[in-house]
Amino acid sequence: MSASSTADGARPSAGAGSPLHVADTIDAARDAGRGILVGYLPVGFPDLATSIEAAVALVDNGVDALELGLPYSDPVMDGTAIQRATTAALQAGFTVRDVFAAVEAIRSRVAAPVLVMTYWNPVLQYGAERFAHALRDAGGAGLITPDITPDSAQEWIAVSEATDLERVFLAAPSSTDARLRTTVEASRGFVYAVSTMGITGARADVDAAARGLVGRLREAGARNACVGVGISTGAQVAEVLGYADGAIVGSALVSALADGGVAGVGRLAAELASGVRSRVGDAADAG
Repeated sequence: MSASSTADGARPSAGAGSPLHVADTIDAARDAGRGILVGYLPVGFPDLATSIEAAVALVDNGVDALELGLPYSDPVMDGTAIQRATTAALQAGFTVRDVFAAVEAIRSRVAAPVLVMTYWNPVLQYGAERFAHALRDAGGAGLITPDITPDSAQEWIAVSEATDLERVFLAAPSSTDARLRTTVEASRGFVYAVSTMGITGARADVDAAARGLVGRLREAGARNACVGVGISTGAQVAEVLGYADGAIVGSALVSALADGGVAGVGRLAAELASGVRSRVGDAADAG
């Protein structure tokens, strides 16, 4: 069951303008003995209307929280599939205002928190305070900002505090213990643990790196840590949820949307969500 569903299977009322926080979704899932599945898709790919339908399909098929990418002209930290999608969105006429329209439309239909993942420059150009108010009013939960660190994000920290928006910063295995403590203290919602899953021939080493990073984040005081980058199967979701609070899937969903449309991305979301269910089953068996 998705965290956006009640115990009897009915979906709580949705509505833009009534923001949901990812931290609350993680808490509810934790109480139910499981972690959460977070799905990423870029806004405007292949067009705005389809990107909205695809995001709704993710939640309808078991995704607990959404991460909407804001297309940017210099996506230096994105993989090939996401770069192609965001480039297509920009070529189709995407504007920053489309993000708020998408969040509002999605939140009017599903009761799942929606984070926006964006490089900092579009926010800066739009105006951080103006962006934050528009996102909050649309029903958004907050921002994931991959290219700024807490010590360079004082404006965003102040604005997000004033607007009650979550702010998710990234942590990597190469981060020092001091950097991890700073990241944990500044983050709201969860800390995004960047690792690499699913590399042929390197599964054991990669899993050890992800586990190690989450363990270090716990030692630094993190209540919520979600692992992303490279997860593509339900089995990998289950594996990650054995030690993290959430599994984040991006490129695989973007590729599924590109190849199979809304139906295709919905099918993959359901397969990924099977990893959440298997973790619940394993925990019940262990109990």
